[in-house]
Amino acid sequence: MSTIEHSVDVEVPVRVAYNQWTQFESFPEFMEGVESVKQIGDTRTAWVAEIAGVRREFEAEITEQHPDERVAWRSLDKPRHAGVVTFHRLDDSRTRVTLQMEYDPEGFLETAGDWLQLVRLRVVNDLDRFKAFIESRGSETGGWRGDVPGPHQRGSTYDDSTQPTPPGPVGGDPLVPPGTVGGGDTRPGGTLPPPGPVPPRTPPPAGPDPVL
Repeated sequence: MSTIEHSVDVEVPVRVAYNQWTQFESFPEFMEGVESVKQIGDTRTAWVAEIAGVRREFEAEITEQHPDERVAWRSLDKPRHAGVVTFHRLDDSRTRVTLQMEYDPEGFLETAGDWLQLVRLRVVNDLDRFKAFIESRGSETGGWRGDVPGPHQRGSTYDDSTQPTPPGPVGGDPLVPPGTVGGGDTRPGGTLPPPGPVPPRTPPPAGPDPVL
């Protein structure tokens, strides 16, 4: 299992940075290797991406989301990855965006890419491109302000049996987004989905990677 953590300070208010991140279908505009992201459900997205030279198609699920605070996700199929993006208000016009991710490289090419830190470099560059993208616009392209409760917040009215239960790595537990409810705090070497999913954004729906 490999882990990544990186932060970038963006010159926009926290609301703007968060709203833009919820626009998953815009990810190809600043994420290297991401061909497309499509919203296929309230908390699911379908990805087509090139990872370490290998073209992959996979689905990801939002596991927790709170406006202006965090978006956590995990993949539902291989390659295994999970993570969380958090948003920290520095002042009225600046926000720190922190990405934590853990992933399980598959095959020789992906393992070699991990060894060479190619995926880590891509994450760093993707966040830098996100910074340039949102700062050049000055405002978000859309936003979804719904809330997805974490496992600890699901009360008696929440029927967990109706929720998808993605399989975990062979011989181990399912990947749980690091630094979020249900996943230990692994800092400073911690873990994040690609990239995660959310319902249609603008206007908000009736219901709510890679960064690699």
